[in-house]
Amino acid sequence: MTLEEGEILNAEDDATLAQLESAETELELFTLAGDIDEVLLDASLDEYQQYLDQLDAASAHLETLLASTAATLDELSSISASFKSVSAQTQSFQTQSASILDEQRKSEVVAQQIAENLRYYEPLEQITRRLNAPQAGSFVGTKDFSDMLVTLDECLDYMQTHLSHKEAETYRSRYRLLLTRALTLVRNTFMAAVRETTTEVAGRIAAKQLNDTTMSALLYAKFRVGAAEMKELGLEIQKRANPPADAEPGTEGEYQSLMNELHSSFAACRGRLILPLVQKRLSETAQIPSSKDLVQFARASIGYIRGICLDEFELWSEWFHGYRGLYDFLESICEPLYDHLRPRIIHENKLSKLCSLVTLLQTRYLHDEEEDGPTDLNQLDFSALIQPALEDAQTRLVFRALAILREDIEMFKPKPEDLDYPRLTSAPPMSATVMLSGRRSSRDVLTPLPKTPTTNDLDDDSGEEGSFSWSLASSRRSALRHCYPTLSRSLRLLSRIYRLVNSSVFDDLAHQIVHQTTLSLVTASQLISTKSSPVDGRLFLLKHLLLLKSQIVAFDIEYVTPDVSFDFSGVASTFWEIRERGGLFNPSSWMKLFSSGGLLPRVVENMLDAKVELDGQLRTAINEFTAGFAADMCKDLPKDLEKLGPKKAEREGVLAEAVEKTRTRIEKEIPILRAKLEQYLDDHRTRETLVAAVEDQVVQIYEVFFDAYTSQSAGMAGTRNGKVNGAAATAATPISRKGKSPENAVWDLDTFAEWAEGLFNVALPNVEEEEEEVYVDGDGSHVASRSFSRSGSL
Repeated sequence: MTLEEGEILNAEDDATLAQLESAETELELFTLAGDIDEVLLDASLDEYQQYLDQLDAASAHLETLLASTAATLDELSSISASFKSVSAQTQSFQTQSASILDEQRKSEVVAQQIAENLRYYEPLEQITRRLNAPQAGSFVGTKDFSDMLVTLDECLDYMQTHLSHKEAETYRSRYRLLLTRALTLVRNTFMAAVRETTTEVAGRIAAKQLNDTTMSALLYAKFRVGAAEMKELGLEIQKRANPPADAEPGTEGEYQSLMNELHSSFAACRGRLILPLVQKRLSETAQIPSSKDLVQFARASIGYIRGICLDEFELWSEWFHGYRGLYDFLESICEPLYDHLRPRIIHENKLSKLCSLVTLLQTRYLHDEEEDGPTDLNQLDFSALIQPALEDAQTRLVFRALAILREDIEMFKPKPEDLDYPRLTSAPPMSATVMLSGRRSSRDVLTPLPKTPTTNDLDDDSGEEGSFSWSLASSRRSALRHCYPTLSRSLRLLSRIYRLVNSSVFDDLAHQIVHQTTLSLVTASQLISTKSSPVDGRLFLLKHLLLLKSQIVAFDIEYVTPDVSFDFSGVASTFWEIRERGGLFNPSSWMKLFSSGGLLPRVVENMLDAKVELDGQLRTAINEFTAGFAADMCKDLPKDLEKLGPKKAEREGVLAEAVEKTRTRIEKEIPILRAKLEQYLDDHRTRETLVAAVEDQVVQIYEVFFDAYTSQSAGMAGTRNGKVNGAAATAATPISRKGKSPENAVWDLDTFAEWAEGLFNVALPNVEEEEEEVYVDGDGSHVASRSFSRSGSL
């Protein structure tokens, strides 16, 4: 609706309102109402008509839009169909392109694989031409030659891992031949260089006399000129001489023979130059007067050979990587030494010289892994080279020790002065009147026993080459001054060979030495018992067995090594076992032992056999001594009371007299016992222990007598139900009790034991608690061990 129409309507509305206001009657109002209705109807129809016209216009417009939209949709459908056609064509093109790209990539891979495979086939002809060229030797040592060897290695590895390829086996064989040809050229070049240098040096040495400095410059400085180049050249063979990783142990590499040829060629050339000089030098050394002595010659010649070996070791390391084949060469250098040294060792009869030689070799040249640690492979192991000489010396040492054992100990024939006991005892007997007590006086000091025998304590052999008569150092003479010759010889022999031979060999020897020494002491004891008295024989044996035992115990303690544990609680009464083996004097047994190696010295493992034998002899000697002395003291006591007669008074008188004589004899024998012990034994504790053992034996003998006496008296007085009637026995038996009977009656056991204890007066402190005998070492200190008991048993 326009603005003018709106204004018209508003004016009509105002006119209608004015007419309504001016109407005065209902008729006018009714008429006016009808007019208004018509006006309203007309006004409403116009508005609707107008709206309808608008709708018609809108409908026409929409129909136009629909037609336009339909046309547009038709166009879009056409475009969509065209797009789908293009998309399908594009997708088809993409698929075809991808397929073509895949084929291209596959072709490229195949082409690359073909090229890669051909890379291992193509060098064959070129390498063949280069190695077969007339001047192929001049090509060795260049970088191109090293690269060619690497190419051959790669080609061989490829053929080995691609056996399915056509003609792979053929190419592998041809490449192997080419590699062999190349390494053969390396060998020829290496050997030619060594021979050329050797020929030049040998010619200059033969041309004129040279001093040591010039000789050293020729022998070593000249060989060092091209050593670095030849070392790298030889490395080409060494790298290919190693066996494959999956090879069985002990398998040699394919080209190890070529490497061995390098080693043998170099060793042969060096031997041509060195061996004549070594032989000449050793011959000159052997002519020196001081070289008549085995040890002096060995020290000089081995020192010279060691210097040569050190120089050759250093030169070898400049020519080769690693030391395979070196020690075979050095052993050939040492052969002249063995040729000079072996006859001297075989003809050497002085044990001290052999011991000195073995000691020299062990201490100066032998490698000890426990002290020095594992062997450094970059250092010369001279101990491996000197081992044959050491084994020769040890073999001769063992045979000389066996000969000494057989001649000077086993077959020893004592002279009368050797059995002159008790004159040969270390201390004169004291007066019997003063030997009533075992209390230690100011002069009764402990005489130190010797320390462990060592080779330093022994002098050299006497002038008699075939004898075994060493003199002792002053520190040990006092202990062994008056000992039996076989004992001193056995201890000297043990001290000589200990730690100079293998422990198992020493075990065998030590057992035989202790065994034969013990037998000789027992035999000497029997001879002394016949010549002097049984007491002297028993004390002689007891003294020497104790001395032998203490020496062996101290000997073992001295050489204890840190890695072996020992029980020190009973060390003085126990020995390390020496296992007894068969065929001790069979040379083949010894050679079999030496050939098996293991001759490095070790601490003695055991001597149980020798200990058992020695302890048994010592126990027997103690028991015989105590039992013999006690039996002599109590010999007046009747053994069979039935033979005394039926009369009581007569029997009692005889028994009382026997008891009184026994007491008197004991009083007389005790000073004699102490004097004898003082004469033979220096150790106060040992003497008192033996006195206590005799006392116990006497009390035991008296106890047997007293039991028989009371039983017989009770039987005569009457028994009841098979048991002794105590009242009857007491009434019928005159027994002296402390403070209740006369002294001439038979004493009861307690009274006799108390009397004996006071009379023997044993001064043995803490014997119940410790029960140990004491051996004294060289410092005067006590070494405790399990002792024999008071009854005389160990």
